[in-house]
Amino acid sequence: MNLNIKILAISLFISAFASAQVGFEKTSVDGSGLVDFPSGTTKGIILPQVSNNTNMTTVAEGTFVFDGATSKVKYYNGTEWIELTGEAGSSRTLLAGGENSQSKGIIIGASDSPAEKGVLILESQDKAMILPKVIDPATNVKSPSAGMMCYDPVAKLVCFYNGTSWAFWGNIE
Repeated sequence: MNLNIKILAISLFISAFASAQVGFEKTSVDGSGLVDFPSGTTKGIILPQVSNNTNMTTVAEGTFVFDGATSKVKYYNGTEWIELTGEAGSSRTLLAGGENSQSKGIIIGASDSPAEKGVLILESQDKAMILPKVIDPATNVKSPSAGMMCYDPVAKLVCFYNGTSWAFWGNIE
């Protein structure tokens, strides 16, 4: 594991148990956020790119991925995969190799997660993840990565980048 990832993992681990809320590039978390990002950023969350989501086993409800086989952002609702970006985008070439086999990833918000597998697990009964707030990401994010996810607080849209174009989900009010 790369040194920067180890440092991030340790920081997240310590933060998770110290306050059960994590703010990235900010000193406090807004409201009932479990994970929060600064306002006015042009950075988003980069979803994991999997080679083909249909090969995934024991998928937890609420899982988001960037599917390399279709070049689309997908969400698992507990029964089926839902495409969130419509048209296919552009995937990066995945390097050969495998991820480290582990039963649990980094868990924030709880001391344990019963059965969920993932790199980052947000587990809470009364807190939520606050997406990075990016105003007009199609204009303001100069080099987005395939699988980027953020929230436009002006347009009130969840925004996904598929490697070629932006897709927008809902007008959430």
